[in-house]
Amino acid sequence: MSFNIEDLARVNVRLLKPYQSARRIGGKGNVWLNANEYPLPVPFTILQTTFNRYPECQPKLVIERYARYAALSSDQVLVTRGADEGIELLMRTFCEPGKDAILICPPTYGMYSVSAETIGIEYRTVPSLSHWQLNLPEITKLLKDVKIIYLCNPNNPTGNLINPNDLRILLEITADTALVVVDEAYIEFCPESTITGCLQTYPNLVILRTLSKAFALAGLRCGFTLANKPVIDLLLKVITPYPLATPIADLAYQALSDYGIKLMRKHVIELNNTRDFFCEKLNQLACIEKVFPSKTNYILVRFIDSIKIFNALWNQGIILRDQNNNPGLSGCLRISIGTRQECEHVITALQVL
Repeated sequence: MSFNIEDLARVNVRLLKPYQSARRIGGKGNVWLNANEYPLPVPFTILQTTFNRYPECQPKLVIERYARYAALSSDQVLVTRGADEGIELLMRTFCEPGKDAILICPPTYGMYSVSAETIGIEYRTVPSLSHWQLNLPEITKLLKDVKIIYLCNPNNPTGNLINPNDLRILLEITADTALVVVDEAYIEFCPESTITGCLQTYPNLVILRTLSKAFALAGLRCGFTLANKPVIDLLLKVITPYPLATPIADLAYQALSDYGIKLMRKHVIELNNTRDFFCEKLNQLACIEKVFPSKTNYILVRFIDSIKIFNALWNQGIILRDQNNNPGLSGCLRISIGTRQECEHVITALQVL
């Protein structure tokens, strides 16, 4: 008698194409520019020494510090295992599988659709317009049974900001029917563009944040969901009992100190300067068709022969992120901003291709 263990799995999981994270794709490199990480470590170390007790479900000191940083009250902040847990937690709280749907606007972050497929929730797509702005008329046509709309702002992988007036219009259109979740994972690179000030006006607004990018703590897996208290209270019913390990809360607390925030802002200035330098140099290369403007710690570049470029750099240990399979991004590679030396190394390698 033969038995295939996969027969026990849910059908949607058997059919699922998993999200290909940078580390899952792999590669053997010494210049890693494919995961939008900050290129250098930060000087925090674990101070807690007692681990025989379970951690707080929501570490009070971390919540208080993030609330102060975001200019919100503590009851508007939920801490999660990266922003990815926040993405899925919202679906598990507000969407009924087989009945409700979410809506996304590709090209965008891949985990929105993967999380929906995993849970068994329909996801609808309204591709962005040619300049990667929202197609509000088409979104409006597809809102029946949609409980959550996920938007990345600045957008990953394109690096652009969404028109703030369009965001407000969408919040008003969905005021009584759906949540608008604005993923601000990269907002520290353009803090003036945050939409947190709209929380008091729009009860259906939810914002996702992370310490993975500008705070240089991708390995920590610490994220935040910002919303009004009724939303947070519902999420607290569903979240796992101990989402943040004690060492993670310890390091997050340090990162959100006055010193940690000052250090992050210093790093942002340096990285943005490196990004501008890198874009200027890329624009001078014959192998490049277009360098798209970016408000993030990565840039999207359209190459004349992107597959050749990707493979040639891969073989030299320079690992980029291929975007050819993303809607509207044919010929594009996404390049994280590394150190000045790493960016110069990429320029040198491209000059001979």
